[in-house]
Amino acid sequence: MEKVRAEIIRYGKEESVLAAGRPLHPHDIGAQALEELRTPGPGHIAAEVEHVYPGQAAHAMFGFRICCHDLERTDNAGLGATRGYLTGRGLVVEALTSSSMRAVVCRTHGSADLLTVEDLPVPQPGPHDVLVKVDVAAVNFPDILIVANRYQVSVATPFTPGSELAGIVVEVGNQVSNLVVGQRVFATMMHGAFAEYASVDSAAVRPVPEGVELASAAAFWVTYVTAYHALRSVAEIVKGDRVVVLGAAGGVGLATIELATILGGRVIAAASSEAKLDVCRQRGATATINYTQEDVRDALRIIAPDGVDVVIDPVGGGFAERALRGMRWGGRFVAVGFASGEIPRIPLNLVLLKGVTVKGLDIRTFSLHAPGLVRRNEDELLALFAAGRLTPHISATYPLEETAAAMRFVADRRSTGKVLITP
Repeated sequence: MEKVRAEIIRYGKEESVLAAGRPLHPHDIGAQALEELRTPGPGHIAAEVEHVYPGQAAHAMFGFRICCHDLERTDNAGLGATRGYLTGRGLVVEALTSSSMRAVVCRTHGSADLLTVEDLPVPQPGPHDVLVKVDVAAVNFPDILIVANRYQVSVATPFTPGSELAGIVVEVGNQVSNLVVGQRVFATMMHGAFAEYASVDSAAVRPVPEGVELASAAAFWVTYVTAYHALRSVAEIVKGDRVVVLGAAGGVGLATIELATILGGRVIAAASSEAKLDVCRQRGATATINYTQEDVRDALRIIAPDGVDVVIDPVGGGFAERALRGMRWGGRFVAVGFASGEIPRIPLNLVLLKGVTVKGLDIRTFSLHAPGLVRRNEDELLALFAAGRLTPHISATYPLEETAAAMRFVADRRSTGKVLITP
């Protein structure tokens, strides 16, 4: 008989659990769970539950969602996310008996079509890491660049791509004190999210606010924190600023529209189709430019004859210079990325004549150079998210086996907002 530590975690929205035909208070679970259990049948283990953290149970179709730790082995092999339910004999724990997982693997840099889905060992978290059972992951444009080996930092093959996820903590390293097993979290990393499990540095893991769905949490951090830093600390937006957002229907673009509006800006969204611009208007854009049908500079001269105050550019390419030409004297141009694949060459005589400030935001290193601003911005951003004022736009969801298709959907610029992957 194995000893396990089980933690009953939130599953669904109901606040009571059902057992023997009557509501059961979560705190009653501990007493029943201490009984010795013998659970026959495949996929179950006979277990003595040493301790249950009560208070977070919720009703589900088959009972409770449980997390277990094997207390006899330090590597927790064979135990992880589990499902449990109450019977007349006590708490039945159904454990994950396999130590393998399905994961996307990049073995050769290049197109997303080269990615494979393989069986890999479940990663073992280090002392400062947590192991997360991935409920949903999000595709970001840098994931495509990393797979193609065109990102600023190269990742050696083989590796599992994916930089953003949300799920349930199933194991914590022995130096982790701010997170617990069973906690709903969202997290970021350079790679590793497109899998059933991911080991993540606990410093990059945050609790999901109460009432926020895991899908929204997975789609939130990368794009919104990029947009918020760009607006709040780099462009230093003030109420009434006219803000141009290039690539406005993408993940960073829509987040920028939403946040600039909250911060008091008047947003001019530029995108490549009327369908995308409709989404931008729904998010708060007060004016739009279809840059496949009209010149950005000419359109800006009509919309803002005196020039715009801020340009946020996650795209690069030829539209950057055209947008800069539509700025007022003393405006702020912020380069966030080069999703077009083309790094613009801005004539410095334009910068001189217009007196504009051209700035850049490298999200990977911003916290090293401006830790105080990062703490302030992240606190403000999380408060907005927890208050329900920010809602990521999700345009498509793919299963893990179709990760290549999901990445092509983003790379071909057919998506709006975020695209998700479910293991």
